[in-house]
This record gives sequence, structure tokens and C-alpha cells, in this order.
Amino acid sequence: MSTAEPPDTRDLRRLRKAAGSCEGCDLYRDATQTVFGAGRKQAKVMLVGEQPGDREDRAGEPFVGPAGRLLDRALTEAGFEREAVYLTNAVKHFKFTERGKRRIHRKPSRTEALACRPWLIAELHAIRPRLLVLLGATAAQSLLGPSFRLTRHRGEPAPVPPELSEVVTIVSATVHPSAVLRAPDRGEAYAGFVGDLRAAHGIGRR
Repeated sequence: MSTAEPPDTRDLRRLRKAAGSCEGCDLYRDATQTVFGAGRKQAKVMLVGEQPGDREDRAGEPFVGPAGRLLDRALTEAGFEREAVYLTNAVKHFKFTERGKRRIHRKPSRTEALACRPWLIAELHAIRPRLLVLLGATAAQSLLGPSFRLTRHRGEPAPVPPELSEVVTIVSATVHPSAVLRAPDRGEAYAGFVGDLRAAHGIGRR
């Protein structure tokens, strides 16, 4: 049985199982599978990316490709305990264009992000993290609205959405690790990324 809305539960196993049959937008048609979040239910820190990539789509786990490896290193350098972080994406299916044998990432539309938003909200209510870090504009705008400009506010505390005021204490946003990998000066981009994460870590400890 297909579904477009998450069940009313804080049980991550039930949410993950239900998300596996979500047909809230057309992305499920071409993706290998739904890629739900991963991590401990008691996590105090939750990171939200854009969508799964090719590796994540095949593995069924978030952040297992090159961007995930870079994120792991950056989190450690910023002072986070990687095992204590819950990772997920704003959109749960891989959107891509086929180019020969390769599947090239395509940015999810606003409509697709909105279709997946109830699942992200359900994860937030299940985890109830103290610190929420949004990685990239798609993730940030999915929760903070389309007017949020990442380039102006990266690394800063962001307003907590009213609907999450009892769930999340602190919100911050920075670039997605894949943007660091694409940057002309990767060293500079990585240093800025780690700096944003370090700032979020400091805010989260207050």
C-alpha cells in the first residue's frame, strides 16, 4: 500500500518502514529506494542534507558517498562526536538525469521538497534534537522558507520555525559538503565549512 503522509508516531522504525512506500511525488518512480535517516534516536544533533546521491540511493543510507566522507572529517574537526549525530535529507529519493551509464544529480524542486517535508518534520519530532544543522539551500529553505538566503546567514543561529519550537532548541545552516567538493578552491571552502560547523557546535553547547 502506498502512502504520501507519515504515520502519527515517534517510532523511527515505523516511520522508516512507512517512508519506504511513499509516493508523495514522482521521484520514487526512478529511484532505487527511499533513503531514510540514520543515527541514534537519542541524538542531540541532527544534520539535514538535500537528497541522497547515487551511492546513497544504492546503499539505502544517507551520506555514504564522497560528500559523506568529507562531512565525517569536518564533523570531527569541528568537535562533534560523529556517532552521536543523526543524519537525514530533506528529500528522501534520488533525483537524477542519466548520462550514459552515469546518473547525474539534479536539484529537487520546491514541490518535491514540500512533498517530503512531513517526513522530515516527523523525524524531528522523533529525534527532538537540541541542535539542528541544515546543509545547503534546499534543506534550509525546506524548513525556514523560500526567503531564507544561505549566503547571507550561513554559520549563524537561525529562527526556529514555530511548528518546531517544542522540538528543536537551536537551528543553524551552512553549505552542503558536496558544494565543498565542487568548489574551485576546495581548501578554502572546506575551512569555511568546518568553521560554520564549529560555530554551530559552540552555540549548541551553551
